[in-house]
Amino acid sequence: MKPGTSLAHLVRPNVAAMTPYSSARSEFSGEASVWLDANENPHDFAWSRYPDPYQRELKVEIAKLRNVSPDQIVLGNGSDELIDLLIRAFCVPGRDSILTMAPGFGMYEAAAAVSDVRVLRTPLSAPDFEFSAAEADDEVDGTTRVAFLCTPNNPTGNSISPNEIRSVLHDSANLADTIVVIDEAYIDFSPHPSAIELLAEAENLVVLQTFSKAFGAAGVRLGMGFMSPQIVEILNRIKLPYNISELTQREALRSLADLAPMHTSVVALINERRRLETELGALASVVHVHPSDANFVLVRFHDSELALKSLLAAGVVVRDRSTQPGCENCLRISVGTPDENTVLLDTLASMGGQV
Repeated sequence: MKPGTSLAHLVRPNVAAMTPYSSARSEFSGEASVWLDANENPHDFAWSRYPDPYQRELKVEIAKLRNVSPDQIVLGNGSDELIDLLIRAFCVPGRDSILTMAPGFGMYEAAAAVSDVRVLRTPLSAPDFEFSAAEADDEVDGTTRVAFLCTPNNPTGNSISPNEIRSVLHDSANLADTIVVIDEAYIDFSPHPSAIELLAEAENLVVLQTFSKAFGAAGVRLGMGFMSPQIVEILNRIKLPYNISELTQREALRSLADLAPMHTSVVALINERRRLETELGALASVVHVHPSDANFVLVRFHDSELALKSLLAAGVVVRDRSTQPGCENCLRISVGTPDENTVLLDTLASMGGQV
């Protein structure tokens, strides 16, 4: 969808017509010495004041990092909130649908279920879980309002090629009239460029990222959404007024002030990921280690149930993905510290020919 194209026809009619709630802090954005507008406790407690509802200072720093404008950013209580906002903004309950990939991240379907929105799925091709824009376009029908494409994909770890993403945005007849969401939670571990660089080409593009992975701030709960100002305005209509706490904003600013720890951690995790890919692939119990651009690997075992039981008995927790389409006998293993990875590898090696 070309820049400047109106998205009004995609917005839920009640969302387009609503008068957004206006909080005290959203009505005043300047400096003052006496704050008597928000019914706060005026005494000297550490967190007695409401946070900036639009996170202006934080958005300025994120904009510098990702080379966008602050007015192209919406922040959420994790990416989960942004996924929910997108479905609630564009999908009419009981009528509309979303598109996801299979196998894929389960939060899209969970959020759709809460809003009574149907889920359409585009299967990823065996054996390497490849995504096809043409096949995805065939799955879409006239009710599809949002397409969620995760790259690197969870749980498979592989990336959608930049050419396929461009094809979705520019060549797909049916997807051309949807909000296309590229979920890049693991982009910092990938050699591929971010789809953020395509925002200038497509009004209907949304790119999601997070502080949970590379920044090591899963407990902070901060998701980043990059999109056209037109979509920003729509999501700001329906988000909770103070959805990002002052504590979260302060911690995120602290992380952005010194990026060296994040970059060091990413390099270390990529090195350990390569180690796991090599050493897991050499085990008799393993059928295949799927190549990964993320901070985890998807591993196919001869008997994943037995492998999982052995790991749990040793106090090693991994994720069973064997019920996902095409993931029979697969466990998803997050990349840990060198010592944690050694425990994992030694446990599996000690099983010998049992699996």
